[in-house]
Amino acid sequence: MAGLEPLYALARAAISRPQDALVCGIHWELVQHGYRCLGIGDQPGPDERKSELLPAGWEANKEVYTLRYKSMDDAHELLLKAIMVEDSMILNVMDRSSQKVADVTLAVADYINPEHLDDFHKVYKNTEELRTRITSGIIAPLGGPAEKPKKEPESKRDEHWDENPLRLPPRQPMGTRAPSRPSPLSPFAVGGEDLDPFGGRSGGMIVDPLHSGFPHPGIDPSSGIPGRLPPGAVPPGARFDPFGPLGAGRPGPDPDHLPPPGYDDMFM
Repeated sequence: MAGLEPLYALARAAISRPQDALVCGIHWELVQHGYRCLGIGDQPGPDERKSELLPAGWEANKEVYTLRYKSMDDAHELLLKAIMVEDSMILNVMDRSSQKVADVTLAVADYINPEHLDDFHKVYKNTEELRTRITSGIIAPLGGPAEKPKKEPESKRDEHWDENPLRLPPRQPMGTRAPSRPSPLSPFAVGGEDLDPFGGRSGGMIVDPLHSGFPHPGIDPSSGIPGRLPPGAVPPGARFDPFGPLGAGRPGPDPDHLPPPGYDDMFM
């Protein structure tokens, strides 16, 4: 129960019996659930303010402990009465805002070591069970303070169309320039694209001079090729496998200068 140790150290001078230590633990569990203590007694006193600490005089009556709490959002105000009956403590809690009532009975010896009141590290036991009893017996039945809205996850960053293989890119009006495609990392990455059904890898079996990795002028097939291809014949963004050299001075051999083996052999 993180935070209980400094609270216990501050309240240690007032703790003389096992039930005092148990009330201290119950108080801290309420604080953990969003409540703050206003003071002692059934009625409000002067200059009350919310506090995580136990108020002065909280342990004066060893048979009946009366504490008042208010949630941080001011939606709930609790009146807690811890009544000792032999070796057990009966917790009676009323939410004055909704008039709901919750009751829990705790055996003091199940959670407090009476011989170790001076040693915080030994005085409490079964702390997880105590937390569960308080949560299920008091916090849940009374509704509890309104939880702070969880932080909304950061909006997903805008995905590039190339990053989602299942999303089709937006169609562009006729005449607009197609988006530039990145050149492959290696001009020798031939065949990789044919192994990827989504086309996310670079390098197909057809070496496209437009995307071969070699320097080339910015040619947009969708704008047409003078004397060969009218504007609009290639849809914007479509893969274009050229049927001839595009532009003068384009690197690479003429695709027709390497005939098949034995091309000129009349006996083949």
